[in-house]
Amino acid sequence: MTARNGFGPAHGVLCGAAAGAAGTTALNTVGYLDMLLRGRGPSSAPATTVERLSETAHVPIPGDADARHNRISSLGALTGIVAGAGMGATLGLALGCGWRPATVVLTATATVGALIGTNGPMTVLRVTDPRTWSRSDWISDIVPHVAYALVTTAVLTGLRAGRVRTPR
Repeated sequence: MTARNGFGPAHGVLCGAAAGAAGTTALNTVGYLDMLLRGRGPSSAPATTVERLSETAHVPIPGDADARHNRISSLGALTGIVAGAGMGATLGLALGCGWRPATVVLTATATVGALIGTNGPMTVLRVTDPRTWSRSDWISDIVPHVAYALVTTAVLTGLRAGRVRTPR
């Protein structure tokens, strides 16, 4: 089944995951540029989220102190990649099933979805509380997610319109 917008659900998921991976690269780039410009360190929130999730699920992360720390740090970064590709795959599925939003709606959906997909688990696990964030905190969080959405939307739109060729 192929939707009139260029690809069917399965192809949409694959294209969306690729678009989400590209968007994740943009998000990470903006985050690293912010760290460079402001001289700030990386966030500990992803690693803390992994630790809390491990505790909650009663699934220990093995290794001595150093190995465990490195695994937690790696898992924190990987969860961001999975969230970005997963949000892209979800958008691709929706497009593959016939959803035809305006570009601005697709971009807003990608932004909000990425914000919820990353901040939601951290909030539920009480790693962070967005209600306590300063204006600067919100800007530091929203700007990379908007970059994610812009790139994800551009790639998905290009794939859907056939401007980017995919192997058949």
